[in-house]
Amino acid sequence: MTDTHLNGPELDRQFLEYDKANVRRTRNLRLIPTVENRRGGKLAAIEWAHVIGLFQSLIAIHLNSRPDAHILDVGCGTGLVAIASEPFVQEGGLYTGIDVSTTDIGFCQQHYTDPWFSFVHVDVHNAHFATEQSSTQAPWPIADSSQDMVTALSVWTHLNEADATYYMKEVHRVLKPAGRAIITFFHLDEVYTASIARRTNATGRYHKTNQAAWIFDQPAYGSANWLHRYDVKTPEQAMGVTEAGVQSLLHTSELSLREHHHGNWKEVPGLFFQDILVLEKSS
Repeated sequence: MTDTHLNGPELDRQFLEYDKANVRRTRNLRLIPTVENRRGGKLAAIEWAHVIGLFQSLIAIHLNSRPDAHILDVGCGTGLVAIASEPFVQEGGLYTGIDVSTTDIGFCQQHYTDPWFSFVHVDVHNAHFATEQSSTQAPWPIADSSQDMVTALSVWTHLNEADATYYMKEVHRVLKPAGRAIITFFHLDEVYTASIARRTNATGRYHKTNQAAWIFDQPAYGSANWLHRYDVKTPEQAMGVTEAGVQSLLHTSELSLREHHHGNWKEVPGLFFQDILVLEKSS
């Protein structure tokens, strides 16, 4: 009988032990951490498993399921994409996760110990996640044209216009010719614009719903194309990028757009909460 006096983290630990013991065909799910180390806006183990499966599928499609890929995961957090990437790096490939958080990198280095995983702290400033770090716009410690894929889940949602532009150029620099990037955004396009009416009443005020939080109407540092939510302490907490802003990123980085999947934050059916953009470096 389950001890009803167990707290949430202990229940989570026991659930994971039981559930992982019953995994039959998705071996990489053994790596899902306990709730204390699940971040990125997703706490439930079942939601982690869902998102891992989603991005594992996208990676498989865009890498043609090769097992020797080199994948750079920007803003790796506590390793969700590391888990999704494992099937594609075990035969001579390498997954590299980078993050501004020393805590998250330290956890990953202890938790993901197989030789196809590598984690590196990047000492750069972010006004929301790394206020104590002072350097800005530092190149990633990754060789030119060395990566088959770059992933970034909810990273460009926390970058101002200057940083977003700089690091999109870094994506181009580290990708091999014909390499691809899977990046998530709050993309403020026509689908987003159409959804605003469903979130406001006759006076134009926001409904008090969870979706009301996902309206971006405040210019970030005076930008016309980077807008932040009305309720954040710093713009970098949650920013959206207009269609013109996305086109500017593509133009300055010399990356091309292969696919755009609308996020369900816009109140439309979608693969993921945020928009997913699949980009490609020319061959």
